Amino acid sequence: MEQENQEKKTTGRKRILIPVIISLTFLSYFTVMAMLSPGKKFRALSEEFSFKQDEKNQVDERIFSDSAYLKLLKEKSFYQSRVAMAGTDSIYLTIDLSDSTVNIEVSGVTVHKTAIKKYKISRMIREGDDYIISTLLSKPFTVLNDYSSIEKEPLMIKMAPKDTSEYQPDIMPDTADFEPVNFIMELEYGMRVHIYQVEKMNPGDRMRLSMFDLKYRIRSMVQSLKSILTFKIPEYRPYLKMRLPRDDAKRIYRALPVNGQVGISM
Repeated sequence: MEQENQEKKTTGRKRILIPVIISLTFLSYFTVMAMLSPGKKFRALSEEFSFKQDEKNQVDERIFSDSAYLKLLKEKSFYQSRVAMAGTDSIYLTIDLSDSTVNIEVSGVTVHKTAIKKYKISRMIREGDDYIISTLLSKPFTVLNDYSSIEKEPLMIKMAPKDTSEYQPDIMPDTADFEPVNFIMELEYGMRVHIYQVEKMNPGDRMRLSMFDLKYRIRSMVQSLKSILTFKIPEYRPYLKMRLPRDDAKRIYRALPVNGQVGISM
């Protein structure tokens, strides 16, 4: 009888330990793959954007450690990006971190400017190779997807009155007049731009923002899991997170066309 009880306890322990061991193994595997992700992204950017010597016109690579040269290189990259976007005859967005401004532009003309109140950028972009990053930013990014807490094109219902006596105000107002404004743009090369309103929110709005962030994090986690389960290193996504005045954030989101372009300057 005692032997049977001992065997049951042993079997019970095994049933508990096996799932725990599997979970810990998978967690360790997931952590390792996630840690390898930034390195893979950096190698991919290096292969595409690193400096390549011209055999006929050799360049002294010590120039890439010259701060004055690198500053000019960054300015040149931003101008190149703006010139490319100005030729599209479309509305586009420029983000100039050097003077902390975000601008809506059309054909090279700034039609709206707002100050960045606070921002945070990926370490890879902030501390990465200056030449590689400047070359990456020398071309505009196309917005591949966007996720927002407000509608891109608000629906307004208006009833045409027969005369002035029957006039009524809009039946369905733009809810973004009182909803928190937060959105995320997914750009080429895995870049992400997060824009959140700087104004303090009430508890209900904070809950909406938390749910908005949670849904996006779950979406990103699912994408990473799909890669990891097929034994692939998940894609690392460099980010830029900014806080802007609420009204400006709404204008920017709605002014930028679907699959619009964004230029970034460091």
